[in-house]
Amino acid sequence: MTVMQPVALRFMVGARTLASVRRRLVRVPLTLAEARQGACPELPPLPQEAQGYLITSLPETQHTALGRAGMLGAVRQRYTRFHIDLSLGFDAWFAGLSANSRQGLKRKARRIDAEVHRFRTAEELAIFHPLARALSARTYQERLLGGGLPDDLAGLQRLAAADAVRAWLLVRDGRAIAYLCCPADGDTLLYAHVGHDPAFAAHSPGAVLQLEALRDLFAEGRFAWFDFTEGEGQHKRQMASGGVACVDLMLLRPTLANRALIAALAGFDGSVALAKRVVRRLGAEGIARRVRRG
Repeated sequence: MTVMQPVALRFMVGARTLASVRRRLVRVPLTLAEARQGACPELPPLPQEAQGYLITSLPETQHTALGRAGMLGAVRQRYTRFHIDLSLGFDAWFAGLSANSRQGLKRKARRIDAEVHRFRTAEELAIFHPLARALSARTYQERLLGGGLPDDLAGLQRLAAADAVRAWLLVRDGRAIAYLCCPADGDTLLYAHVGHDPAFAAHSPGAVLQLEALRDLFAEGRFAWFDFTEGEGQHKRQMASGGVACVDLMLLRPTLANRALIAALAGFDGSVALAKRVVRRLGAEGIARRVRRG
């Protein structure tokens, strides 16, 4: 079934959106399995009211192979779709991390002195959801990216009934300071909803909770893959056992407005990339990161 939805094409500096333009696009997402196989998807017919397609997690090797005659193409982002092979076992996976990563994770876990609470049944998720939802409202993922935990407890409970969700809370002195909620797609668990209390950011609670969640998943043996999904980040890069070079490709109808939009996005993204190079040269990454997150 063709799924068409409004997509906000954002002019962004880090996590901060300066402006956005909406287009009705047919979204064509690739799964981790399809990305790992180097798949090139077959695009569905384009409805008359749609402006084009947005293909996400397209293997970079297929970028030039996918296209539609007369459509305007633009790469929205390039990234590695990181993942963890859960068949490795915890000890082998952990040994595969860099020495600095292993030492850093151990040090953070000792320093934070918090408890991990685990949730998987419908009844357990009824306890998890209001605590995680209240925490999510304070995170930059929700404030700046619109990526908070959804209000849909019933949806999570339906997943739980099919044994297709896992969730965790990190609790310190009775207060939830980090959450992780991962729905499943077959044998793959998705890094879908995550956040931590900004007041505890210096303690890296998200990394501590992620480590304990992975320890659980390796021991359980229910899932074959942990999928960090689209986009990059130091946390994903640090913990992944592998990855696939991907692009998000937008194909638009060749209207004058769409040509102007693609030119504006390309110019803006080029300016941001230049500014990032200047910041790195000046050694001001820390200051820039605080500005981007507000």
